[in-house]
Amino acid sequence: MLTIFEAWLTLVAACSMAHGAFGGYGMSMFAAQTSPPDPCYDETGNPRRCIPDFVNSAFGKEVRVTSTCGKPAARYCVVTESGEERNRNCHICDAGDPKKSHPPAYLTDLNNPHNLTCWQSENYIQYPQNVTLTLSLGKKFEVTYVSLQFCSPRPESMAIYKSMDYGKSWVPFQFYSTHCKKMYNKQNKATITKQNEQEAICTDSHTDMHPLSGGLIAFSTLDGRPSAHDFDNSPVLQDWVTATDIKVAFSRLHTFGDENEDDSELARDSYYYAVSDLQVGGRCKCNGHASRCVKDRDGNVVCECKHNTAGPECDRCKPFHYDRPWQRATAREANECVACNCNLHARRCRFNMELYKLSGRKSGGGVCLNCRHNTAGRHCHYCKEGFYRDLTKPISHRKACRACDCHPVGAAGKTCNQTTGQCPCKDGVTGITCNRCAKGYQQSRSPIAPCIKIPVAPPTTSMSSTEEPTDCESYCKASKGKLKINMKRYCKKDYAVQVHILKGDRAGEWWKFTANVISVYKQGESRIRRGDQLLWVHAKDVACRCPKIKPGRKYLLLGNEDDSPEQSGVVAHKGSLVIQWRDTWARRLRKFQQREEGKVQEGLKRGRGGAWGRGTKRRR
Repeated sequence: MLTIFEAWLTLVAACSMAHGAFGGYGMSMFAAQTSPPDPCYDETGNPRRCIPDFVNSAFGKEVRVTSTCGKPAARYCVVTESGEERNRNCHICDAGDPKKSHPPAYLTDLNNPHNLTCWQSENYIQYPQNVTLTLSLGKKFEVTYVSLQFCSPRPESMAIYKSMDYGKSWVPFQFYSTHCKKMYNKQNKATITKQNEQEAICTDSHTDMHPLSGGLIAFSTLDGRPSAHDFDNSPVLQDWVTATDIKVAFSRLHTFGDENEDDSELARDSYYYAVSDLQVGGRCKCNGHASRCVKDRDGNVVCECKHNTAGPECDRCKPFHYDRPWQRATAREANECVACNCNLHARRCRFNMELYKLSGRKSGGGVCLNCRHNTAGRHCHYCKEGFYRDLTKPISHRKACRACDCHPVGAAGKTCNQTTGQCPCKDGVTGITCNRCAKGYQQSRSPIAPCIKIPVAPPTTSMSSTEEPTDCESYCKASKGKLKINMKRYCKKDYAVQVHILKGDRAGEWWKFTANVISVYKQGESRIRRGDQLLWVHAKDVACRCPKIKPGRKYLLLGNEDDSPEQSGVVAHKGSLVIQWRDTWARRLRKFQQREEGKVQEGLKRGRGGAWGRGTKRRR
């Protein structure tokens, strides 16, 4: 009879390929003791593949069965052979008596060869009826083997199934039968190729009725699979060994053929399924990113993920670590998840495969989301519209971007130079924020053109280009020094006005000045009004500087009314007084005006006068 130790040696031999395929999954307990504190990182702190310990994942777990003897208490018989003689020793199975019960808990308890405990089904549940054992592993495991040690003869036909979705659906793992085609419509010991290495096969091995007790069935998940030697690079086999639940279906009992004879009742009480130990050897599935599995807050078994991975099986990158796609760790490469490069300005990012491909499949696939601190770009690496880089601070600084503050009227847009902060200014506007008019421009009231050019007199008609006549000294005498304004001079003239000379143009024998009349202190019959007026001066008077007039300046003009070359305007000549304006004269001229008006009123009372009102024309 095969002991459990001998069975384990047999299983290790059968699973030699699985040992290599799982890349060291079969390390001894002594090798594990020499591992560094964190197996997921080497001595220099670099990530490396790490795997949980190899365990019997069935140990201590509940097994759901469809049949158990003892409800009600019933007889069962144990068959032994001595030479050609066959003996039956009968006992009672009673679920209510712990000493006589054979519950499902005995399937996964501590297996002691010297004190075997066996689960046992009801008697003679024969094909087409079956008995099933269902084991939930609690999470995904990478299963290396499934083994059963029997207290009864091994079944004539049985099947092992796996589930990857916690029992919602089942996939065949392995079939055992002396009649594979008849029972499971499978060819016996079919050849496994790379095209069908994810298919269950049927074999007649381990289906012999003998030994009558202690027989072993051990299924190796990778034995005979062509890609087992390159397991790291075989997604097909990685999926093949993954399971959350295991189900064993006993389909047909082995019998001696005496179940239909006269003493069939005794014979049938000898045929049942009894198992002393159910084992599922494997590792908690963590995809090479965890060295152990633990229980979370909800009591669920999960991987203790490293390498910036997350999920029950470390099957995804943890948040913000999407710079390259998640990959399973291999013996050569840990495939650590890499954080997105967002320069400390974002908390979320997403993966972009196209960008990752452009990087040569190295990194750079992370695209930052919701950049903060006024930054923008897939790495939050430049300033958003309306802000510019403060080069005194690193791009990772929360104040690396400063507001442009472009003037809402003076600037042509809100975007400024990313380096200098210079805003785009409208025509005639200057300043870093476009907040003032440039030289030669003055402010307007238009938001479209806030600065306009200052008008200047055309250079082609400037008075400085006029040649001075040779007889100027005898013609007139230009005033020199300061002239005093008194009542006598005021009374001799027909008008007295303050003017601002805007521009001057040559018109034949005359100079035509555009003058803005600011104040009128005296006027004759022509009724001079405030505002723009034409001032006519003979060209020779201008050439001899009698009077001396320059555009852009303000003057006090005292003169007599003469016929102007056109219908409107005021005439000034060499006899007129044209003096650069002083603000102190305004008060004096008002007094002169009041005194003259007083004399006019007095003359009217006496019946004399009229000359002040009419004004007198004087010829040159």
